[in-house]
Amino acid sequence: MSCTTTIRTARDSDLLDLASLLEELFYIEEDFTVDRDRQLRGLDLMLHNPQGRVLVAEADGTVVGMCTGQLLISTSEGGPAVMVEDVVVRRGWRNKGVGAELMTAITQWAQEQGATRLQLLADRNNTPAFAFYNRLGWKHTRLVCMRSMLES
Repeated sequence: MSCTTTIRTARDSDLLDLASLLEELFYIEEDFTVDRDRQLRGLDLMLHNPQGRVLVAEADGTVVGMCTGQLLISTSEGGPAVMVEDVVVRRGWRNKGVGAELMTAITQWAQEQGATRLQLLADRNNTPAFAFYNRLGWKHTRLVCMRSMLES
């Protein structure tokens, strides 16, 4: 298997591959469930969000990884920050530098947007993810994520 990948902005034609990657991710994350229709809707919204970016890692014409980022305003930073989500690399492509390439690319995009901070959430039981982010220099905070679901 070749390890040469290209990082690019996702296209509409990538939707099914992206949904497949989210399935791999959501099997790991206890707070989320796989619901292909919901994930496809969310991905479609992300692809057309002017305040967001969906990046893919492609190898030999196949999408092998993805990462998303969305701009938000940080009152503590006094300007834009980026929330990084959906960082996932397909099994068989992990530990080959693909995730690091995606994170470098989303960091570059964040800098181009004037962001001064990136932040992300990770499942507390996903020790490989924490090891990955630690290797890239990410730091833990004392903040705790909470959520409240709205009825639809």
